[in-house]
Amino acid sequence: MRVLVTGATGMIGTEVCARLAADGHELIAVTRGAYPPDSLHINRWVRMDFATATDPALWSRHLEGVDAVVNCVGVLQDSPREDAAAAHSRGAAALFRACAEAGVRRVMHFSAIGVDRHQLSRFSETKLEGDRILQGLNLDWVILRPAVVLGRPVFGASALFRGLAALPVLPLMPDTGQLQVVALEDVAETVAILIQPQAPARMVLELAGPERLSMGQIVARLRAWHGWRPAPAVRLPGWLAAIGYRLGDMVGALGWRPPIRSTARAEITAGAIGDPAPWTEATGIRPQSLTEALLRRPVTVQDRWFARLYFLKPLILGVLVLFWMITGIISLTTGFGNGVELMLRAGTGALAGPGVIAGALADIIVGVAIAWRPTARRGLWMAIGLSGFYIVTGSFLLPELWNEPLGPLLKIWPIVLSHFVALAILDER
Repeated sequence: MRVLVTGATGMIGTEVCARLAADGHELIAVTRGAYPPDSLHINRWVRMDFATATDPALWSRHLEGVDAVVNCVGVLQDSPREDAAAAHSRGAAALFRACAEAGVRRVMHFSAIGVDRHQLSRFSETKLEGDRILQGLNLDWVILRPAVVLGRPVFGASALFRGLAALPVLPLMPDTGQLQVVALEDVAETVAILIQPQAPARMVLELAGPERLSMGQIVARLRAWHGWRPAPAVRLPGWLAAIGYRLGDMVGALGWRPPIRSTARAEITAGAIGDPAPWTEATGIRPQSLTEALLRRPVTVQDRWFARLYFLKPLILGVLVLFWMITGIISLTTGFGNGVELMLRAGTGALAGPGVIAGALADIIVGVAIAWRPTARRGLWMAIGLSGFYIVTGSFLLPELWNEPLGPLLKIWPIVLSHFVALAILDER
C-alpha cells in the first residue's frame, strides 16, 4: 500500500513509519519542519504545517495514488510555535476532507485517551473537535486514543519520566491521576493491523496498558530499569508545583516545549486511564505491562545519558542565557568604567566607550537569541564566534590577560565548550 503519514518525525509517527516500512508499504512522510534528506524507509518527504494547510486543496496532489492516511500530529499547548486548534481541528479537518474528495477511504487518526469524557484544556477540546469532524465524514476511519506512550524514543511526558528517574530525590506533583502507560511498539503494531483495507473501521479504540500506576510507580520502575537504587519521594506543596507550571508556560512562550505547563496541570488531574478490552478484541493485541515492555528493551548507556542530561539541559541553556545577558547589562551599568579603562589600556583611544557599548549589546543579543527557541542554535553559534573574537582580540591587544590570576582569557575555553555541549543536546526529539 501507499500510505501517507503526518507527524512523521514525532515519537509515534517515527515508530509507525518504521513498522509500516517493515511490512513493505510505500511511505509518504509529512512533517512541518526540517526532515532528513535520505531515509531507509521513507519513499518521499513532504513539508506541510497543519497551521497553514487549512485548505483541502493543498493536500490533493500529495494524496494521488494514496491508499491510506495515518495522522500522528499533536501538540500539547498553544505557543509561538504551536496552535492546538490548527493542529487538532482546522488542519486535521482539511486533511480529512481532502481524503474524502480524493477517495482515500482508510484514515487512521491519533487522538488522546479520555477526551470524550472530559475536556479540561484546549488540548482535549481541540482533540475532540478533530475526532468529531472525522466521524462525520463518509470514510473508513479509525480513531486511536492512546494513554501515555512509552518506548525507546521519548518526548514530552515520557521524557520527563526518564529525567525524574535520574534524580536522587523524586518530586511528586500534587493532584495527579493514575496512568495506564502503553508500549510504543503496541501502538505501532495496532496501526499495522488496522491499516489493511479489510480491517474493521468506523471505531474508536482506547490504547491503554493493563495496569493502573501512579507517576511515582512509573518513575520507580524506570529507575530500576536504569539499574539505580530506589530514590526517596517528596510530595511538592501545591504552591511550589504552581510555580513550576507557571515557569513552564513562560519557557513555552519562548518557543520551547517543556512537558510541565498549565495544560499538563489540567489534564494530569484526570490521569490517563481507559478500557483496553475493545482494543484487544479488534486487533488481538494484548498490551504489554510497563515491566514487560522494559524487559524487552535492555537499558543502554545512551538511555542513562539521556536521563541524566534531561534536567541538565535546561540548566545549561538557562545559565548561558543569563551569562550573556548579565555580562552585557553589567558592561552597560556598573562595569562600564572598568570596561572603558580596559579598552584604553588596549590603546583604543576614543573608541573605548563605543567599543564597550558595542560589546555589551552583542552579549545581550546573543543571550536573547539563545533564549528564543527558533534562534537558539544560531545564538549558540554566535556565542562561539563572539567568544573566539574575544580570545583573538584580547590576545592581540592585551596579551598580559593570559597571565592574569583570574584567567579571563583562559576561562573563555570552558565557556565555549559548554556551548558545544548545548548544541549537541539541543534537539528536542
